[in-house]
Amino acid sequence: MKTVFTDLFLKSLNKVGRYTDGDTKGLNLQVKPNLQKYWVLRYSFQEKRFDYSLGSYPEISLKEARKRATAVRNKLNQGINPATEKKAQKEQQMQNECEKPKFKEYALSCIESKRSEWSNKKHAEQWGNTLRDYAFKHIGHLPLDAIDTEHILKILNPIWHSKTNTASRLRGRIEWILASATTRRLRTGLNPAQWRGHLDTILPKPSKVAPVEHHKALSYKELPAFIGVIKEMDCVSSLALEFLILNANRTSEVLLALREEVRGDIWVIPAKRMKAKREHRVPLCPRSLEILSMAQKKDEDSIYLFSRNGKHLSNMALTELLRRLEKEFTVHGFRSTFRDWVAEETQHSPEVAEKALAHSIQNKVESAYRRGDLMEPRKRLMSDWEAYCQTGYWGNVIALPGQKAA
Repeated sequence: MKTVFTDLFLKSLNKVGRYTDGDTKGLNLQVKPNLQKYWVLRYSFQEKRFDYSLGSYPEISLKEARKRATAVRNKLNQGINPATEKKAQKEQQMQNECEKPKFKEYALSCIESKRSEWSNKKHAEQWGNTLRDYAFKHIGHLPLDAIDTEHILKILNPIWHSKTNTASRLRGRIEWILASATTRRLRTGLNPAQWRGHLDTILPKPSKVAPVEHHKALSYKELPAFIGVIKEMDCVSSLALEFLILNANRTSEVLLALREEVRGDIWVIPAKRMKAKREHRVPLCPRSLEILSMAQKKDEDSIYLFSRNGKHLSNMALTELLRRLEKEFTVHGFRSTFRDWVAEETQHSPEVAEKALAHSIQNKVESAYRRGDLMEPRKRLMSDWEAYCQTGYWGNVIALPGQKAA
């Protein structure tokens, strides 16, 4: 049926069929059984007939449909088949989508790129595990620029209240990966995993849902007795744990330590193994040096300070030792034990204690002037600490029975 189209005529059509515009060559409006209406331009190219879709009505108005039909005709006059061109463009778009890196493969490459900066090998495993368990099933298959806020909420909402700490770390990891993608121009716009000014307007603060839990620590008043217990064990793990306590170290700093790093009574931990990525010098007192000598005799040819058959102790060795002793406090908690003792029982400077823990000075102005590592005052501090750990007193102070040392 051919007639000059008007909007009134098009709106009134309620019968299935093809209607041809008498004013525009080849322009048709098809009415489907569900009464949905679609624009089609019928034309011939190289003796073949084509029906070229121009969109649906009324989303595409009569005026716009005629404009599109004219544009198609202009391409035909140039010897271009719009249907073939459109198909090629669609195939190219699909190919481009396939070539875009997906979140999973990009995330795994990010983990590999960061692996060298992590002093603790477990970090890479933790990143990979949380992404695998919670994120990949939702966004692993998606191109980086297709991920939006709803995707992130779909990941976080199920665990935000039940596994708050894990969810919070996961959000930060996704944010970092997407920020990296933005830097490399693989996506644009707002980072959907961003907390400040974005997700913090939707999700409750992690601290309000699950208060921060600090590492459980042994009271410093009970420490000398505990040192006596692990001395009796006389194994590589107990030596390593006592050494860690005496020098207020992190687990990885001790377990991966090499004999060549000890020069006289100074242990130099290279920057690559430090959390702050700065070399850390540790003054070793007599008991620490004695422990190293004992550990060496247990594995003569090893390159590590603490080892079995030439291999350093596993990450869980010290934790397993505490479990065997049925202790609830953590290995990392001994750093808090040390810090509490300094603050509550001594006159040693807080800055010296922070340096002993290899913490950065938070005050930027003070940090600019405190460029040294305060080695001499740290030697005095660690000497007092070792004396306390071994005997319950330090310097000229003696802890009398039933009395608190001061």
